[in-house]
Amino acid sequence: MPLWLGAAPFGVIYAVSALAAGLSPAQTVAMSLLVFAGASQFTAVGMFAAAAAPVTIVVTTLIVNARHLLLAASLSPYLRRSGLWARLGLAAQLTDESYAIGVREFLGGRGSAAYQFGANISMYFVWQCSTLAGVLLGRVLPDPAAYGLDLVFPLTFIGLLVPLLRKRDSQVVAGVAAALTLLGALWLPGSWYILLAGVVASAVGALLRRRGEA
Repeated sequence: MPLWLGAAPFGVIYAVSALAAGLSPAQTVAMSLLVFAGASQFTAVGMFAAAAAPVTIVVTTLIVNARHLLLAASLSPYLRRSGLWARLGLAAQLTDESYAIGVREFLGGRGSAAYQFGANISMYFVWQCSTLAGVLLGRVLPDPAAYGLDLVFPLTFIGLLVPLLRKRDSQVVAGVAAALTLLGALWLPGSWYILLAGVVASAVGALLRRRGEA
């Protein structure tokens, strides 16, 4: 539920932004149905408003969403018993929010493919409903950010992350990712540094795990 409250304002804001950029209501809803990636959708809308070439929009949004390769890869060891199509389906609907919920359960020994699917599909449902609300009621709804609702998701995500940092290795990996992301935000253009930070932090985590098993 807290994650729903965090995602819904962004869905409304996305829809309002898409309509303002010139997308039709049908196109706005279709993007949420087919893409289902908030960061990529906001990026695409901004580039569409700037009259960027379609190829440029597609490539840029793929880069923005490339971090999901790392998220899906980290869940793969827990889903080995699931079939290929089941894993592909889970990967296609994976979000930052549902990943945080799922990995917490897997690390606690309580996770399952069905649980991850439930987390994924609930976020998908909320995103579609909030997009539709933005399309239908965007002109009369107040700005969610004015009430601080845009902070619900990041704060909830942090709340889910902190319990996972009990081990020193996890703390080191999180620290490396945070430091590299901060440096990238200060000194590098675009947002590709997020993927770079994730790759480097994952490599550090793998190295620490090997040293621990040695």
